[in-house]
Amino acid sequence: MPIIHLIDYSKNPFDISIASARTCYSSKGVVFPEEVSKDERSKLIRDKIAKATLEAGHLTTRQHPQFIFAIDKITRAAVWSFLHSHPFYNSEQVSQRYVEVQPDQFYYPPSLYKKEKLYEIYKECILFQSHSYYELKKILIPIIEKEYFSIFPYRKKKKEQWQKGIERKAMEIARYVLPLATYTYLYHTISGLTLYRYKKIIEVSDVPEEISELVQSMWNCVYQIDTLYASEIKDSISIYDTPEYKIFSEFFDASKNQSSEFVEYFDQTLQGYSSRLVSYTSNAKQVILDSFYSVFGMIPSGQQEERIFELLFHPKHNIYLGSTLNESMHTKLNRIFYHLHFTFQKKLSHTADSQDQRHRMVPASRPFLMNQYTGKPDYIIPKIVQEYSDLEESYKKIMHQIFDLINQFLNEGATKEEAMYLLPNAFPVRYFESGDLLNLIHKWKMRTCYNAQEEIFYASIQEIQQVEEKLPFLKGFFRAPCYIRKLSGYRPYCPEGERFCGLRIWEYELNQYYRLI
Repeated sequence: MPIIHLIDYSKNPFDISIASARTCYSSKGVVFPEEVSKDERSKLIRDKIAKATLEAGHLTTRQHPQFIFAIDKITRAAVWSFLHSHPFYNSEQVSQRYVEVQPDQFYYPPSLYKKEKLYEIYKECILFQSHSYYELKKILIPIIEKEYFSIFPYRKKKKEQWQKGIERKAMEIARYVLPLATYTYLYHTISGLTLYRYKKIIEVSDVPEEISELVQSMWNCVYQIDTLYASEIKDSISIYDTPEYKIFSEFFDASKNQSSEFVEYFDQTLQGYSSRLVSYTSNAKQVILDSFYSVFGMIPSGQQEERIFELLFHPKHNIYLGSTLNESMHTKLNRIFYHLHFTFQKKLSHTADSQDQRHRMVPASRPFLMNQYTGKPDYIIPKIVQEYSDLEESYKKIMHQIFDLINQFLNEGATKEEAMYLLPNAFPVRYFESGDLLNLIHKWKMRTCYNAQEEIFYASIQEIQQVEEKLPFLKGFFRAPCYIRKLSGYRPYCPEGERFCGLRIWEYELNQYYRLI
């Protein structure tokens, strides 16, 4: 059962919503919340406006109230499938890269407590994955240590001072064997409108039972502070009425092994990429120029083109690009980049995609995960594992054992929802992702840093290379943050402090970007 605390919230959320609605038509200035419920007549008007705006879909009024939840005992599966599957939230979640997972931090679906055989297989798999995590971490530490001190030889003299960082890098790789049933905890801030939507679509998820409990608890918290606001939230759509259910019923035939056929087809069309460019604004150059002229009210002139691109894309001139505040979207100049769009076909491990997903302004159509499960071992292997044959062999044995146990679990009658929790973090997510250039620039800058998650690091490099090939006028502008900061004139070039990767990446070209840890 998820543990929910409402840490802070907007006072009088219902009255705020209606006061904001009344302000739209007020000739006397801003209407304040206390005015809409000051007497019985005001309350009658308030309730009438509430009903009218809600039924008509004028819902921006419900976005003003904010709720800050502290959530514990929720799984990584639920966060990926539901809480982080949209752009309208803010979260700060405990990191598996930096915090060791404890042996008791795993979810057991309540449905299993009445199914003794299934419970035992599930428990066996969880214990095996937990044990493998610790064993893999132990094997990795000396390997990571060797690679680390090859980058920082002078730090070897004070080895113990850097041991924590080395252990964290070992954890980052070891977590690939952990199940999606692993608990997490986080701060999660949403508007009231987002909570309304949560309540409506709790069935449209890979983990509806867990999500139903979560959302009901969130709703109860809001009900305690404002019954009127909470009472506006409607019941959820029945799973049988959702278009997703109808599509599955009509098109998906498990007897034909459609998942295996899909995975084979998808991986072939990736053509060796982890992120393949499949669509882009073909007349991008003209779109950029025309929007530039319109922003500044200028007449087009072909003689100015090269200078315009330099002023737009070179961080020496466009210093917003090197700022850590990421104020670009608030500037008239950089909003020109919104008009270029790119779509990528992607394949990342679940653990990598959970971080990729945090770039909320580069959204994706992520899958119902078990419909990409083929029954065969299917997992991503980190580069450091591939580099050491004994380590790779151990890693593969662990993965094969995990998939054997998941198949046993399913063969004994487990549901897809129950089985999804046992998928390892290494399980690949296959999906499509799109974004505008403004938000991709931010993402590429952050994720080509050598401290970024490995898979996203390499996927971002692939994306930049393909964009530069298709649109040569963009070549040379998208690199690691230290490279951009150097061109912008910001110091220090690396803003990471003690997390500095140890390499002068601000002097590297994109084809030189390579790392094992």
